[in-house]
Amino acid sequence: MRLRIGMSHIAYLALLVVSLGATSYVAYSIVGFLGVGILGLIVGLIALTVELERGRPIVHGQAASLYIQFMAAEERMSSAEKAARRAEIESAALPLLMAKIVSAGLILIGFGLFFVFQRGA
Repeated sequence: MRLRIGMSHIAYLALLVVSLGATSYVAYSIVGFLGVGILGLIVGLIALTVELERGRPIVHGQAASLYIQFMAAEERMSSAEKAARRAEIESAALPLLMAKIVSAGLILIGFGLFFVFQRGA
């Protein structure tokens, strides 16, 4: 899997920096560094969920019929449709990687500084 960085990825990265900066500031002003760490957990959880789904539904045992229907529809797809689906999933690899890295940074900074300042208080 090759990761290609295009202009759209740079624009998304800029949007990510601005929006995450604003939400981190709001979380810090409301709860302190603990809020920044919790924001990192939320971003990481969302990225992990999207990565685990990979375009497929994750369903509860009671809704197994939905998964069976999806698998049947996937079997009926032509090779061109399957290739387009794989390309779509692969195109989400770089944004998911960025989200996981940002999440790890927010968790380390938020909880790390929270514990440093709690120990000092």
